[in-house]
Amino acid sequence: MDRIVRAWVDGWVVSRGAAPPVVREWGYTIDVGQEGHVTRHVIGETNDRVEAAAVRKVADAVTAPGVWLKVFAEPSAVRPLLGEGWWTDPEPGYLMSAPLAAAEDTGPDGPLPPGYRLRAWSRAGVTRVLVTASDGSWAARGQIATTGATAVVDQVETSPGHRRRGLGRTVMRTLARAAAEQGAETAVLAGTPEGRALYASLGWRVEAPLLSARYTGADHPQGPGNGGAVPRRERFRWAETPGGGEGLGR
Repeated sequence: MDRIVRAWVDGWVVSRGAAPPVVREWGYTIDVGQEGHVTRHVIGETNDRVEAAAVRKVADAVTAPGVWLKVFAEPSAVRPLLGEGWWTDPEPGYLMSAPLAAAEDTGPDGPLPPGYRLRAWSRAGVTRVLVTASDGSWAARGQIATTGATAVVDQVETSPGHRRRGLGRTVMRTLARAAAEQGAETAVLAGTPEGRALYASLGWRVEAPLLSARYTGADHPQGPGNGGAVPRRERFRWAETPGGGEGLGR
């Protein structure tokens, strides 16, 4: 299975406090234990190495609402493989990686805009960064989980009222430096189209597209953004494409 997918899985479970991943012949199963996100299945290959039969097998075996499926392949190619009851995220995602030396060293850091304050702390293998505004309100955040030579960036967000001020860049650089200090050499994340430009400017590259799907139940085939049940295909050839994606940290 793809080593970058395994690195993302290992870091994500540490970041979210989820159960250790169970290795399957097609990928990984993770118990999350939240309402609406009980379990997630992750296909272990990327791009044209993803097998349509594996996706169908996993999707067909799901019977309980709240189970998620992550597939690192072109979303438009994956959707026809899912049966009734699956909602798919209409926004594409991206599996991205970067050498930490590149991610943390992208030119000199300037000071935060006046009034902003940055705090960083580490606990249980996860480093968190918080930026607050002058009134103490939340402005930006992010976290990174280090698992040996790899670190996974997760839940990077900037408040809408504080965007375009360099806060996201500062958060990302701070996280990268923290992981490098802990011995990590490579960082991985799952990002949105909106975040892709920022990450690319910090030395990240797209490794694969990402489709996120959630099973809502056979009685609810028209989950939001799905447009109804999608017809099944018996034969399929994976498209080779550099684009796609998921919301960071989902």
